[in-house]
Amino acid sequence: MIDKLETSECFKILTSNYIGRLAYIFGNSPYVVPVTYFYDAEEKSILSYSVIGHKIEAMRKHEDVAFQVDDIHSIQKWSSILVHGRFEELEGSTAKKYLHKFAEGVQNTIVTTNGVKPKFIQDFTSRLQKATIPIIYRIHISHITSKFRDDEGNESN
Repeated sequence: MIDKLETSECFKILTSNYIGRLAYIFGNSPYVVPVTYFYDAEEKSILSYSVIGHKIEAMRKHEDVAFQVDDIHSIQKWSSILVHGRFEELEGSTAKKYLHKFAEGVQNTIVTTNGVKPKFIQDFTSRLQKATIPIIYRIHISHITSKFRDDEGNESN
């Protein structure tokens, strides 16, 4: 039987994870890269950061992107969501504010998911103190599709 996840389940998967795969176009080719992210439920957007490079240059030229997050328990039980959205680069004090929100959000997600406070979060905090911070961006969500398979082997789309 083919079915899709309820919208609330899609947002639950976004909220309970912090690693996803960002898809974008560079030239005429698609690229997919893993990124650390935080789902900002208040603004219904995905926050992340990067140093200037290939993906930032690509997203500046082509703002339409996709973002995939999986919740895999076994070969028989998994869920996958695909977010379609638009890239927005944040600047100045707004970028610093959202980098802070991103760092706290990722930390809280890791604590909630794994029950342990990560030690690497101070890396994000130290970046807030530097004169030049990394490129902070968000993806404004336009729509989400999903697919899952449950323990009984029913596949959905």
